[in-house]
Amino acid sequence: MKSYVIHLIRHGITEGNLLGQYIGSTDLPLAQEGIKQIEKLKANNPYPEAQVYFSSPLKRCTETLKILYPEAKPIIINDFRECDFGDWEGKTAKEIAAKDKEFSEWVASGKAVTPPNGEQGGVFMQRVCAAFEKIVGGMLKSGVTSAVIVAHGGTIMSILSAYGIPHANFYDWMTENGCGYSLRITPGLWMRSMVAEVYATIPNESGEKDDEKIVIDIAREAADKAFGKKEEK
Repeated sequence: MKSYVIHLIRHGITEGNLLGQYIGSTDLPLAQEGIKQIEKLKANNPYPEAQVYFSSPLKRCTETLKILYPEAKPIIINDFRECDFGDWEGKTAKEIAAKDKEFSEWVASGKAVTPPNGEQGGVFMQRVCAAFEKIVGGMLKSGVTSAVIVAHGGTIMSILSAYGIPHANFYDWMTENGCGYSLRITPGLWMRSMVAEVYATIPNESGEKDDEKIVIDIAREAADKAFGKKEEK
């Protein structure tokens, strides 16, 4: 039976990632560390090629895709942009807590919250998932069997927590910068249940992750605080 593959890759490191800031709609480019990191990952690991390439419109994603796939002509998907953190944009958890007394209560409760003047988590997931479903539908109709999507941690977690099997919590799908997951879509299963098999990580697991682990731990903490812990299906 014919199947389709979609590779989800998170953008490289930005200054905001290094500082532990909430960076969503802010259009930060890759930090120099991020550029070097993606170049090193590419030099040491094979990245999957595809027939079509998609990207969030934000610089950190388009720049990452350009490094990984210099010959690609990506299709920009506006709804794959990261969540808008509103008044939390550009601030660390410590800075937010100093000005917002309710923030600590939100963190302690573990419940999903909407940042002041920011985007509601449910609305964010709906727009991301609608865009993903449109891409899958287009692939099934056109016969294109492989695609790469370079996007944000929140975007990837939204897709995988909604459609990925094995099922896992939203925050469990957090991946390091420059890394991601490969999905296999079987038309019959997708039409019946709208699920996709997560069959590989990108790139393959390797050593020397101490610096990146610091970044992913910061990002996972930010995601948990912003979206809450999604219950397992």
